[in-house]
Amino acid sequence: MTRLLTLSTLILFLISIPGIKTDAQNWPCFRGPNGDGTSIETNIPVKWDSVTNVLWKVPVPGTGHSSPVIWNDRLFLTTALIPSQEKVLLCFNKKDGKLLWQKTVIKRTFERKHDNNSFASGTPATDGNLIYLSFLDGENVLVAAYDFQGKQVWIQKPGTFSSPHGYSCSPVLYEDKVIINGDSQGDSFVAVLNKSDGKIIWRESHKNPSHSFSTPIIRNMAGKTQLIFCGNREIISYNPDDGTKYWFVRGPSEDFCSSPVYNEKSGLVIVSSAWPIRNIVAIKPDGKGDVTDSHVVWQSRNGAYYVASPVTTGEYLFTTMTSGKVYCFEAASGKIIWTEDLGLQYPSPVAANGLVYMPNDKGVITVIKPGPKFEYLAKNAIGERMNASPAISSGKIYLRGSNNLFCISSK
Repeated sequence: MTRLLTLSTLILFLISIPGIKTDAQNWPCFRGPNGDGTSIETNIPVKWDSVTNVLWKVPVPGTGHSSPVIWNDRLFLTTALIPSQEKVLLCFNKKDGKLLWQKTVIKRTFERKHDNNSFASGTPATDGNLIYLSFLDGENVLVAAYDFQGKQVWIQKPGTFSSPHGYSCSPVLYEDKVIINGDSQGDSFVAVLNKSDGKIIWRESHKNPSHSFSTPIIRNMAGKTQLIFCGNREIISYNPDDGTKYWFVRGPSEDFCSSPVYNEKSGLVIVSSAWPIRNIVAIKPDGKGDVTDSHVVWQSRNGAYYVASPVTTGEYLFTTMTSGKVYCFEAASGKIIWTEDLGLQYPSPVAANGLVYMPNDKGVITVIKPGPKFEYLAKNAIGERMNASPAISSGKIYLRGSNNLFCISSK
């Protein structure tokens, strides 16, 4: 509590100083500071290509689909070195792209996976003190913490994981906790670890094994802090402090890939299932117990998404299928306003400065102006494939392509 009060006091102090800009953000985890792809930054690029407005471009060792995370002048990625069977944490200098260090976390025979997955798909997370990451170590879920010099601080193995599709867990941070989604066909669970030493604070075993690659979000809703978790063939609201279950919605199917979002204007949590049926549900987050029949405000098979997570801004929700069709919804009602084909898509969109940045697998990012009809400002290509989602920090956009890491800047 003291630490949180100190941080809040510092932020208020900075805001009160004339000339101090407070819209520059770190991008500390998958989908950024809010876990939903949104940023408060304003002066970010709108147009670029593989050369124009590229501040720097550097090769990334190995392969992986994890997205960049950023804290001050450091950028972190995970990757897999296929010939040597190593899973690795990388640290770059954010200012010039220089690789500062790389640390092997695991070296052993890789697991099975889906052709569209990688061996380093989980995005790390950082609180500015340590970097937290998760890989699959044989059958074991491995969670590790490293300091900013690349020294391992702790390792924890909270359970096992079984899936022919491979592994992709992006840790979520909350206060003194690291949250891990371990839902699979085997030892299905959600675990919350202590950030300082990796000890388990609480762990919930799930009785309905299923695949979930979804990264939870945490929001203050209906007067309490809620952890929205997709797994156990349910959409669940937990108390992140002790694992108490506030409410849940059955289904709407078995498996999940994408992450939830919360549309503040409508006050709805929005989630899509992945398999065998894709279905979007919008939920009022003020219920108790089983709210399947009482708190689902709308649902839709049309526009339901699979791998890429959606983004919501203002009154709109933007979803995309791996087929490439993008849908714009009215978030409050579920009404589809427009659709547009923007190319095959696995990376997730981001939103900043009133615009939506919608990437596709070919490394083309379409910059969309939200509104009642499809309107775009630019289509920007980096010249190589892209499976990772964009990161935004200090007026710049960071993109991980299939071979290179890019820093996009209009300055």
